[in-house]
Amino acid sequence: MRRATITLPDDLEAELDSYLETQDAAPSLTGLVVVALRRYLEDKRLESRQYQPPAGPLRITPAKRGSGAADTSLDHDRYLADDP
Repeated sequence: MRRATITLPDDLEAELDSYLETQDAAPSLTGLVVVALRRYLEDKRLESRQYQPPAGPLRITPAKRGSGAADTSLDHDRYLADDP
């Protein structure tokens, strides 16, 4: 069994609290998450999911001559910044 820590957005927490208040025998948070995750994973209709599986393996072709800089792997933030 895997343990996980989750953080809920405030609006989702409010909806959850509202739901639990209406229940005569409120389920545990763990129980709700397990049921929701099972339903999500069992739903085979991809259009109902926000996740789309990759079309294929990621293939990256390196540049033939490189970038010309020897420190790119060490100083990558400077190279990727909007204003160098």
